[in-house]
Amino acid sequence: MVAKIQFHKISLALFLCLGFLAVHATCRTLQDASTTMQERHEQWMAQYGKVYKDLQEKEKRFRIFSENVNYIEAFNNAGSGNRPYKLGINQFADLTNEEFTSTRNGFKGHLYSSIDRTTTFRYENVTDVPTSVDWRQKGAVTPIKNQGQCGCCWAFSAVAATEGITKLKTGTLISLSEQELVDCDTKGTDQGCEGGLMDGAFKFMIQNGGLTTQTKYPFQGVDGKCNAKAAASHAATITGHEDVPVNNEQALMNAVANQPVSVAIDASGSDFQFYKSGVFTGSCGTELDHGVTAVGYGVSDDGTKYWLVKNSWGTTWGEEGYIRMKRDVDAAEGLCGIAKLASYPTA
Repeated sequence: MVAKIQFHKISLALFLCLGFLAVHATCRTLQDASTTMQERHEQWMAQYGKVYKDLQEKEKRFRIFSENVNYIEAFNNAGSGNRPYKLGINQFADLTNEEFTSTRNGFKGHLYSSIDRTTTFRYENVTDVPTSVDWRQKGAVTPIKNQGQCGCCWAFSAVAATEGITKLKTGTLISLSEQELVDCDTKGTDQGCEGGLMDGAFKFMIQNGGLTTQTKYPFQGVDGKCNAKAAASHAATITGHEDVPVNNEQALMNAVANQPVSVAIDASGSDFQFYKSGVFTGSCGTELDHGVTAVGYGVSDDGTKYWLVKNSWGTTWGEEGYIRMKRDVDAAEGLCGIAKLASYPTA
């Protein structure tokens, strides 16, 4: 009887010890995982030069960073083999999606009805277009730029399209000034870092007699007072602008085959925020909130048709600043509404 009691005591002691060791091991594992994420955050901060105002802000950003990293890695792991695009941990990894879109997406789609769309479309009867186009290879696209936290994507989109047509007209590629549009184009729908429309930017260029260079009027990333002296030195001019017929990817293709084209898209989703590579096929709406530039189109190795789009979020986002978006989708307005409100300058 005594031996039996002692056996139970020993068994209980062993059970408790094993339980303690299991809990300790679990806690240690969780602690290691947490430490690893903290180390990744520190490395990420160093990579992108992030500095927070105090410990409370750093802890808040760490939580957001952790959630975003977990989302990105879960997406990539689950999507292996059946999604043609990948996500990546970029400079926006410590921002919520709401914070991200409020500062980077400045296309005022809700105001587009206040602008009269043009009725002429010079590429309407184009029938012979190449299977692929990349205006970068033809020297009509300047290096990727970065709008920072200024919601002036509309200015970058319009400038990129104008840089393209200027190269085609003059043979010279000139980096033009977005800051001139931010500071000086403020009488209509365009309101600098608070957003605007590409058609409004084209109208300003026509009325102003042109646009100056990035060198003479460099980008500051904030709303400023119009520098009339710098703005008076025109480096490029346009004679007008035209709108691509609404909800028509073929019409858009006809236009892009002939010149870079300003397009508006719905870029509000987390997948767009963290897009890294491949042909983007993610779910998105058509509430247009971001201005970009279609600088080509093509077909990927797996046969997926795509638009080649220049963005203004720096080279660490996407494919060195570009995104390939699926082309020729079932919806007439195109993926993310890319075919809804496209326009281009004329020279």
